[in-house]
Amino acid sequence: MFFLVSPTNISVLSPANIENKIRHLMMVLSAVPDIEIVCTDSSECFDSNKAYLHDRFDDEKNPNVRRLIERDIESLDSMGTEMAAARQFMFVIRKQNQNEKQMFDITNSVTKAISDQGFEVTRMRREDIKRILAIYFEATVFGEHMPDVDGEQFLNKTIRNAL
Repeated sequence: MFFLVSPTNISVLSPANIENKIRHLMMVLSAVPDIEIVCTDSSECFDSNKAYLHDRFDDEKNPNVRRLIERDIESLDSMGTEMAAARQFMFVIRKQNQNEKQMFDITNSVTKAISDQGFEVTRMRREDIKRILAIYFEATVFGEHMPDVDGEQFLNKTIRNAL
């Protein structure tokens, strides 16, 4: 089970409030000892694009094209700066061999334990999880369009062609 927790901008909090947030996080970890915390970027990273453009810039002889490449690099830098603090925090619980009622109860108790400590939390749906995995694996920012099973579309196409 994945729970998305809205981040808090601690740069605007006083030291006392930061300590309070840490204490609340410790309370969550005490209440749900098998919880895992995952922090990911909430958007794509453009480092490989910038490296390509820098290489291209070094090889380019045309001054007009070099200016365009410089502008592209500046644009990527600007986007990267805007997204530098864009992080996503997820709490993860691994449960196996639970029936539907048990999973429902566990989900509710974990959500309550997290929200009782002042954190904004939502249970992640399949599309949310796929979107985050798509960003993590640099597949696509449109994770909701990814198949549930990798390669399933090719298997189905092969079966259709065989019929």
